[in-house]
Formats: sequence, structure tokens, C-alpha cells
Amino acid sequence: MFSLYIAIVENFLLFWYVFLHDKERVLMEFLKALFLGIIQGITEWLPVSSTGHMLLFDELFTLRVSEQCRELFMVLVQLGSILAVIILYWHLLNPFSPTKSHKEKQQTWNLWIKVLVASIPAGIVGVLFDRQVDKYLYHWQVIVCALFLYGVLYIVLEKKNRENGKIERVRSLSQINYKDAITIGFFQMLALVPGTSRSGSTILGAIIIGLNRQVASQFSFFMAIPVMMGASLVKLLKLGFSLSLFEYLLLAVGFLSAFLVSLLVIKALLNYVRNHDFSVFGWYRIVLSFVVTVFFLVSGR
Repeated sequence: MFSLYIAIVENFLLFWYVFLHDKERVLMEFLKALFLGIIQGITEWLPVSSTGHMLLFDELFTLRVSEQCRELFMVLVQLGSILAVIILYWHLLNPFSPTKSHKEKQQTWNLWIKVLVASIPAGIVGVLFDRQVDKYLYHWQVIVCALFLYGVLYIVLEKKNRENGKIERVRSLSQINYKDAITIGFFQMLALVPGTSRSGSTILGAIIIGLNRQVASQFSFFMAIPVMMGASLVKLLKLGFSLSLFEYLLLAVGFLSAFLVSLLVIKALLNYVRNHDFSVFGWYRIVLSFVVTVFFLVSGR
């Protein structure tokens, strides 16, 4: 206990020493952490690929921290985003709520089972091929191709739906069956390719099989809980926590900003999809793919 106290005091003094001698650098790192959290909070839920945006920002404004802190940062901003979903949908997702009837509690359990079923494909492939994905796919060329391809798919799909007047088979979460859940789960598996966008692949897949946009978006949010929490916890166990006070503060800034921005973005997206399609996100992905390509070609990275 005494050694822990000494370590805390040493970290506190070291932080103030660094701050007093290099205020500009400390403030700049906090700003980077803030903006990374904001980018995560926005792009995690929109079908535009958080990976592509985080990669581009990190290349332009790299966090000057240890590699362990950098990896933990990327994990914790995801957890901040997930916490926003849990807070926003606490009543809907809580099967123990005393205000729910027995039937409503049963419906909540059924929803959770469907979410877990949908998480199985990506969970299995992610565990089996995690190293291979990191080694062979986390390159800007792969991200650019995924951004462009899915951008085109969104535009084509929405145009086809408008022309054919596609009937939405599923208009509420309770209408999702287990076949729907596992099918959407296979679409989520595609998101293991960086640049695809987890929300993008699941929403796209859900729309293809007949879910309306709002239900597809909500189910996509819920699917993120087990997948992202599981992946994050595994990484946290591998990395551990042995950082400086300065690095812990950066983690806190990123976590909080991702959480607060996610609260706003999730609400905004659901309001948007009530009266609009996803074509705009398709065009945005295509433009972003060209921006990322030009940046890396010009910079020679």
C-alpha cells in the first residue's frame, strides 16, 4: 500500500514537472486526445469507417506517448462509445427493470439473445484471425479500397430501393428473427477488414434483408456492445495498466469525449434516417477514399 502511495506521488510530481517545463507540448497532446475522442464518437456510429478517420488524424497529429498508451487509448475511446449506447438504451436493454412487465422482460431477453447470435460470426473469425488481420490488412491501401467499395454499394443500394419501392419487412426490433440476426452477423464479419465500418456493414446488410433504416441502425448499435466490449477487454488484459499520470489523463480525455459525442451522434443519426437514406454517406466515403489516397501518396508514407 505504501509503495502504491509513493508511485502515485511520483507520477503526480513528474506530471507537474513536465507541464511546467513544456506546457505547449502537454496542451497539444490533450487537444489531440480530445479530437481523437470526438472523431471516434462521430465515426463509430456513422457508416463512414472510424478506422479511416483515426488513421488519417493519427498520421497528421500523432500522439506522442508510449506504444502501450497509444493502444490503450484506441481501446478506451471505443469503450466510451459503447457506454453511450448502454446509457441511452438502458431501459430497453435492461431485462431486470422493475417497471417492465413479465412479457416485456422476456422480449428484452430475446433481444439480447438475438444480439449475441449476431455477434458469433465476427467473434469467431476475430479470435482466430486477429493477428493476420493486424498484419496483412491494416494498411492504408486496404482501407481506401474498403471506403470506396462500400461507398459505391450504399449509393447503388439506395438508388435501387428508390426505383423499386422496396417494402420494409421489419419495422421494429421485436420483428427481427434469428435468421435475420445471424445474417446480419455475417455482414458484421466483413467489418474485420479495416475501412469497411462495423456500423456500415451491419446497417447495409440489415437493409438488404428487409429491415428499415431506423431498426437496422438500432440493432447495429446493440451488436456493438458484445463485440467491441469483448475485443476491448481482451486487449486491456494483454496490455495492462502501467502508465504515467500524464498518459492516464490523456486516456480520460479521449474516453469522456468519445462518450459525450457518441450520445449526440446516436440521437442525431436516428433522427436523420427517419426521413433520409444513406446515399450521402456513400458519397462521403468515396471522397474520403480519394483524400486518404492523395495524402499517403504525397507524403510518401
